[in-house]
Amino acid sequence: MIIYNVTLNIDKSIHKEWLIWIKEHIPQVLATGKFKEAKLTKVLVEDHETDTYSVQYRAHSREALDAYYKEDAETLKQEGLKRFADKMLAFRTELEIVDEYSVDFK
Repeated sequence: MIIYNVTLNIDKSIHKEWLIWIKEHIPQVLATGKFKEAKLTKVLVEDHETDTYSVQYRAHSREALDAYYKEDAETLKQEGLKRFADKMLAFRTELEIVDEYSVDFK
């Protein structure tokens, strides 16, 4: 399974507006049908100018992620760039899940 990870540095001057927007944007990405779930996380670093977030989208498959790149990614990416321009910096990585573990407390 592949996780499509988008890490974003958000200028504090637009933080509140961006947070409202990203909570609308994530469901739009999920609506493409290429991902089964997403997690929005705040990266816990001290920075006086920016806040950092990570959005992790769990792709249905490698093929689904490739289809997302081909069919949807550019349009969805442009929405954020148009709205927040140089106040938002994003970089994307792909993570392959090798194994998963959990603890079941009874």
